Amino acid sequence: MLIDENGRIAEANAAAEEMLGRSAHRLVGTSLLDVLSIEEERVRDSLITADTQLIARGILVGTAQRDRRVNLTSSPLPSHPGWRVVTLSDVGQAETGDDDDERVELRAPAVLAHEIKNPLSAIRGASQLLARRVDARDKPLAKMISAEVDRIAQLIDRMQQLGSKPIVVSGPCNLHEAIRNAMATVRAGRGEGCELVEEFDPSLPPVAADAGALEQVLINLIANACDASAGLESPRVTVRTRFVSGLVFSAIRLGKATRLPIEITVTDAGPGIDPSLRDHVFEPFVSSKPHGQGLGLALVRKLLRDMGGRIAHERDERAGLTHFRINLPVAG
Repeated sequence: MLIDENGRIAEANAAAEEMLGRSAHRLVGTSLLDVLSIEEERVRDSLITADTQLIARGILVGTAQRDRRVNLTSSPLPSHPGWRVVTLSDVGQAETGDDDDERVELRAPAVLAHEIKNPLSAIRGASQLLARRVDARDKPLAKMISAEVDRIAQLIDRMQQLGSKPIVVSGPCNLHEAIRNAMATVRAGRGEGCELVEEFDPSLPPVAADAGALEQVLINLIANACDASAGLESPRVTVRTRFVSGLVFSAIRLGKATRLPIEITVTDAGPGIDPSLRDHVFEPFVSSKPHGQGLGLALVRKLLRDMGGRIAHERDERAGLTHFRINLPVAG
C-alpha cells in the first residue's frame, strides 16, 4: 500500500484488497490504522512516524476478516517526504513453529531466503502501485520490475529445493517465446552494450519444459555470454535453435529413454572458461569470474535435468567461440 503524509492509504494493490477484505476503492482515503489493528504499541508508533524504516516480523494484526500473524515493512519514499510504502505478508509455518507451538531451528539458507523475500515484497508492491501512476510508455518497465521480482522469488524457492523436489513439467512450452523473454530481461538489465542475435528455426515444435525454469536457464547463459564478451570491440551473443536430425541424444526420464532433438546453442566470442575449470564448470561453487559464486551453471544443469534435458559446454579454439548447447525433448 502507498501511504500519504497524513497516514491515509493512497493506493492499494490486489494483494492488499485480499488481505484486508476491502476493495481498493474503499481503502483509498482511509487511515491505515483504521483498517489495520496492531496490538504492539512500539510497532504502531513506528508506523505513525513516516520517516522511520520499519521491519516487524510475526506481529499479530487484526483485519476486517480475521486476526493473523504477518511480516510488516514500512519504507519511506525520499522523493515524497512523509509518504511510504507499507507491505504485509503472511507468516509461514516455518517461521511460526509446528502445531505444538514449539520453536523450530531454521537452516541458514532458509533464514537467508526469508531475509531476501521481505524486501522483495516491498519492491513488488511498489512496482504494482507505480504501474498505475506512470504513463503508457513507462508501464512496461514497471511491469518488468514486478515480473523480475517474481522470478527472483521463484529462484530463491528453487535454490532451497536444490537436490530435493524436481520441477514438474505441466505442458508444452513455446521455445522461441521463452528465448525472447530471456533476451528482453538481459537487455533491460544491461542496455544495448551487447548485441543479441537470433538464429531461429521457425518450424520447431513446442518443447516439454517449464517456461519459467527455461527462461531462468537462458537468462543465466545469455548474461554469462555477455559478461564473457564485455572486453570485445563489438560484443555479440548468438542464440541458435535447430532440430538435430543426424544425432540422437537420450536422457533417462521416468524410467525410460527420451529423445532430445531440440537444440538451443548460446555462443559468444569471449576468451572462454579457464581450461582447468572446463570439466567442472557445472559443479557448485566453481566459477571463472573474479567475484562469481559458482551457483548459476549448477542451477542451470539442475533445472534442465529436472525437465529431462541436458546441457554441454564446448570451446572451439580455432574459431575463438564458446558454445553452451541445450537439448530438450519435444512436447507430447
